[in-house]
Amino acid sequence: MTAAAGVLELLVERGETLAVAESLTGGLVAAELTSVPGASKSFRGSVTAYATPLKRDFLGVDGVLLAERGAVDPEVARQMAAGVRRVLGADWGMATTGVAGPEPQDGKAVGTVYVAVAGPDGVENMTELRLNGGRADIRRESVRSVLELLSAELGKNARAQDTEQNGGN
Repeated sequence: MTAAAGVLELLVERGETLAVAESLTGGLVAAELTSVPGASKSFRGSVTAYATPLKRDFLGVDGVLLAERGAVDPEVARQMAAGVRRVLGADWGMATTGVAGPEPQDGKAVGTVYVAVAGPDGVENMTELRLNGGRADIRRESVRSVLELLSAELGKNARAQDTEQNGGN
């Protein structure tokens, strides 16, 4: 089973939905998710916010943050995930932002990537990646990493729910 299929299966089991905000991956996360038959049961959609003004105007990323730090920033990733969750009305949001190359961007080296998830009850998590390889390698690894991050969050969240339902031990 692929990472995308695993995430979608967990979401369906929980009756929850997912939305994606992508920058450097340019729609690859959405493509990976929609390659799974039945993805529409939990995948609401995606926003490819490649241009910085879209991150601000559509996803609600703080304009001062973008002006001061640029689009390749951990807080930008976090706000993108929360923003797409809100805008597309999903239980979970996930986001990718970073530098796939070939040139550095906003003072950040090629291979600097941030992936984030936002979910119910204030759940938020972000991972910083330092990836090697060419542009395609960096983008592919970013897709894999954001799916793994969501899978881990869904697993933690499920264990917490089980503990609550079974009396705390």
